[in-house]
Order: sequence, then structure tokens, then C-alpha cells
Amino acid sequence: MTAPVPARPSEFTSTPVLALGAVALTVADLGRSLAYYQGAIGLRVLEQSEGRALLGAGTEGLVELHERKGATPSLAGHTGLYHLAILLPGRADLGRFVAHLMADRVPVQGASDHLVSEALYLQDLDGHGIEVYADRDRTGWDWQNGQVQMGTLAADIEGIVASAGEDTVWRGLPAGTVMGHVHLKVADLNRTRAFYEGLLGLDVVVDFSRQGALFVSQGGYHHHFGLNVWQSGGGGAAQEGEARLLSAQVRLPAAQLEATRARLLEAGYAAGSAGEPFTVSDPSGNLLRFGLRA
Repeated sequence: MTAPVPARPSEFTSTPVLALGAVALTVADLGRSLAYYQGAIGLRVLEQSEGRALLGAGTEGLVELHERKGATPSLAGHTGLYHLAILLPGRADLGRFVAHLMADRVPVQGASDHLVSEALYLQDLDGHGIEVYADRDRTGWDWQNGQVQMGTLAADIEGIVASAGEDTVWRGLPAGTVMGHVHLKVADLNRTRAFYEGLLGLDVVVDFSRQGALFVSQGGYHHHFGLNVWQSGGGGAAQEGEARLLSAQVRLPAAQLEATRARLLEAGYAAGSAGEPFTVSDPSGNLLRFGLRA
């Protein structure tokens, strides 16, 4: 007998304990990328060494850049990163970000109202997609038969900027900014669903499989991972010479980390020893780095 589908997030059995950490990318020119991520996006360098830099907001590392000199943008048909999504603390912060984009004439690819959030879309100099967004209050999200209702409407740019009030001074991304979700290009949606739902234990909260996409999350969030085959269905992983996704970090409390490890080990994945961080690749070759959430 099929279990009833929860109607609202409070009825999901999982709890909101998953957190995403830094997304690691390769870039063709580290100096050029540092200028973009600091000047356009508003991150700051937390750590830097030869050919590598970790950038974040406050003390939270969000983007890790690894230089591969001469790397070319990843081909559209390859799996990997669709976009990383930086979540701001509130709408006023998004308003200041938009005012900065307008004042500094930073190119954008789009601006959308997704009903659960408002978002700006950009692309870095290596072709990596970036979303910067703010969530709407969760109490206003509409859930129907276990699915959160999302859309893609034109963003209210004037309203977003006005939400900042008189304080539109750009100071970079504020403390409290986190990696909200990661949207991945995958090769096969059925195998991907079996991995993220069946092995990682995430809930499918938006099923756009007929349109080639799934959104999965924990604890009734609108999505921690977006998964689509729009460009990459049947495709292979990006190659060493391309600017590409290296990994995305997933943090779980100890009990959930070990439960996830156990499911992966039983399915034949090399998920390391108990108590240790581990890495696994999803069926499309996207590497996930699992570690402990404090």
C-alpha cells in the first residue's frame, strides 16, 4: 500500500538539518575570477594559496576556486554545475545587491520571482552560473500534495530595491549569507532520483520530470538540489580542460551522516569509515563531499 503524500512540510518525516557548504570550481585565471567574485558578487577572500582561493561572506566559505590555466567554459551537453545559489538573509539585502548591480553595470542574465523566493541570475567569466536570492517567508509557501508550488515570473525589481529603504550602500554580501542550493546538470533523471531520494534520503518537493527537472530537499525547504537534463540528457562529465564543477559540500549531523553512509555502503559506494568525512559521485559524476554539521 502506497503511503499518503504529505500535504505540507511540517508533515515530512525528515527535519531541516542538512546544510550546504562551499562549491568548488575550476577557473582559467584565478586573478580574474577573484576580481569578479569580489567586485561583482560581493564575496571576500577567506583563504588563498598558490592556484586556490576560498571566498565567503562573514566566516562562511561559499565558493572555492581552483586555477586551471587556459580552461575553456564547459560544453552545454556535459553534466556538472547549472548554477550555484547564494542565499541572502533577507529581501533588503537583495535590494542592496540589485542596487549595486545597477550602479556598477554588472551584466545579469535574468531576474525572477519564483513564488517562494526572488532571484537574480549571473554568469562568471568561465561560464559558471550564479544565482543570488532571498526567500519569502515560509509561512506563505503554497504546498499541494507534498509539492511546493513554484513558478518563474518577472521579478519586481523596483520593489526589491525599495525594500532596502534608505540604506542602499553596498558593503558586499552580509554575514549570514549561505549556500542555499546547488542546481546540477545530470544525464538521466530516473537514476538521479534513485540516488538523491533513495540513497541520500531527500524528499522530491518539485516534480517537473515531464519537463526534465526535479527539486529535492530536506525538512520542507523548496530545494537544496535542483537536477535537470535540459542541456545534459545522455551527456558525459566535463573534461579536465574545461572550467567545471569539482565538488559540492553537504553537511549533516552525526546520526544522519552515518545513516547516509550506511545506505551508500549497502548500495556499493565507497563511503569511507564511520566518523570520517567522505566523498561520493552521483550517477552523473557530480562529486559530493559529505561532512559533519556542528
